[in-house]
Amino acid sequence: MASTTPAADLPRLLPRDAAASKRDFGRVVVAGGAVGMAGAPALAAMAALRSGAGLVELLVPEPIAAVAAGYDPCLMTHGLPAADGTFTAAAGPALLERMAAADAVAIGPGMGRSAPVRDLVLRLWRDVTAPAVFDADALWALAAAPAGALEQHAGPRVLTPHAGEMLRLVGRDPAAAEAGDRPLLEAAAAGVAAAASAIVVLKGAGSFIVGAGRQARNETGNPGMATAGTGDVLTGVVAALLAQGLDAFAAARLAVWAHGRAGDAAAADLGRTSMTARDLLDRLHVAFQELENRPR
Repeated sequence: MASTTPAADLPRLLPRDAAASKRDFGRVVVAGGAVGMAGAPALAAMAALRSGAGLVELLVPEPIAAVAAGYDPCLMTHGLPAADGTFTAAAGPALLERMAAADAVAIGPGMGRSAPVRDLVLRLWRDVTAPAVFDADALWALAAAPAGALEQHAGPRVLTPHAGEMLRLVGRDPAAAEAGDRPLLEAAAAGVAAAASAIVVLKGAGSFIVGAGRQARNETGNPGMATAGTGDVLTGVVAALLAQGLDAFAAARLAVWAHGRAGDAAAADLGRTSMTARDLLDRLHVAFQELENRPR
């Protein structure tokens, strides 16, 4: 297990003023979900709350709105037009309207894979002006983008692929043996980051963060985090840090550290076999307390 002492060069959040209000810490909008996948966007939204965002809105297809709203009373949940359990094209105007008021956006957890979802994601990639993190099914949609489309976007972008998603983004088979070739994957991540003018977080042991002329490898985390939903938690942490004013690289780097540190705390309490994404979510406070308490 890695040291619990945050590295001196990790980005810092500003101290909280005694007179601050929730509006001082950013509004995050999370869009995702489909029938049978209400938990994925909810995990991302709850992680954004646990990571300091002042307000978090959860946008999901109408059929799962009641389920998604039930995960946490602190979330503002909106059901949008859906068919076959996923967003339809008619959800586009509402998604863009809600995101126009956001300080940061998270797109993709549990969103499903359909032609309307693909087209919506590509539209959001292009038109949303707020800093935005794209994960999960949104990465599937981006992999289907026409040549040159990823170069065109209205605001800062963070992508958080695992190995298979990274391969798909560069037109390779996500199930190929190359998924175990870390140097190849890191080179692919750097290439996508440069081509798209984005930050890429290549998840996995020693997660690799690259873009904007910078790169870093993370030292927190453990194999117990290889369980469903932990990536959704990371998405929410990145979005919250973007909403609090960190630039995209700094937000990604700090989020990956805090996410891994929470995973280490969960493993210490529960062991690596039994921990779940919810356990990691419930220990984000450990990471942020350590970040708050480090010497200045």
